Amino acid sequence: MTGTSEKELRFAAGAVADAGTAVAMTGAGVSTASGIPDFRGEDGLWERYDPEEFHRRRFEADPAGFWRDRLGMVEELYGDGVEPNAAHEALAAMERAGALDALLTQNVDGLHGAAGSEEVVELHGNGSRVVCRSCGRRSGAEAARERARDGELPPRCGGCDGVLKPDVTLFGESLPEHAHYRAHALAQKADTFLVAGSSLSVEPAAGFAREAATRGATLVVVNLEPTPLSDRAEYDFRADVTELLPRLATAVESY
Repeated sequence: MTGTSEKELRFAAGAVADAGTAVAMTGAGVSTASGIPDFRGEDGLWERYDPEEFHRRRFEADPAGFWRDRLGMVEELYGDGVEPNAAHEALAAMERAGALDALLTQNVDGLHGAAGSEEVVELHGNGSRVVCRSCGRRSGAEAARERARDGELPPRCGGCDGVLKPDVTLFGESLPEHAHYRAHALAQKADTFLVAGSSLSVEPAAGFAREAATRGATLVVVNLEPTPLSDRAEYDFRADVTELLPRLATAVESY
């Protein structure tokens, strides 16, 4: 059902509050209100950048050029600094209330953690980190970006001199194994699965919501546009996540 009536909202809140295990999954639509552009929407980043420039093949063949282009995109994404918005805060509030057990996110901006969510599975990694391709050491991305801006292209590991890579899933790469395993286990276990700000068009992330619904979980979708799973959702709210999720959190906390 679609809509944002108080009755439907209360029923959806009850599904979250009463679930033995409630899991949320978020996409780019949760972070756009924080000023982070969408990737695939109208005027999204992939309208202005060629995705092939950020493919694993490009990184391996031309890490210096990859890093040069990556710096430009990062400036556009985070140039003025970003902060969590009401949607991030509402999801964190539901976790603090003991209603939300875990959160899967397709986003790499780290805003869920900044808002206070603790049980976060970062399906596509985290852009605030880099990882050495040689020794696997992880470190903060800003120092690596600063060295790249100063001409160290590509920036290298301080431990082994290996090439550093943003700790995110590039085109052509699989999800991090631990994240994929954890997300699959949560989809299998979920009694209620809440999707927020995701078009559910990107695999394999969309498959976790489909898996949960197939196993009988109550599916709650909050997104401005219909999704491929809208017809399978018990509650399909076509709404702004920054408006609907705070209302849902309030209803969950008072349930």
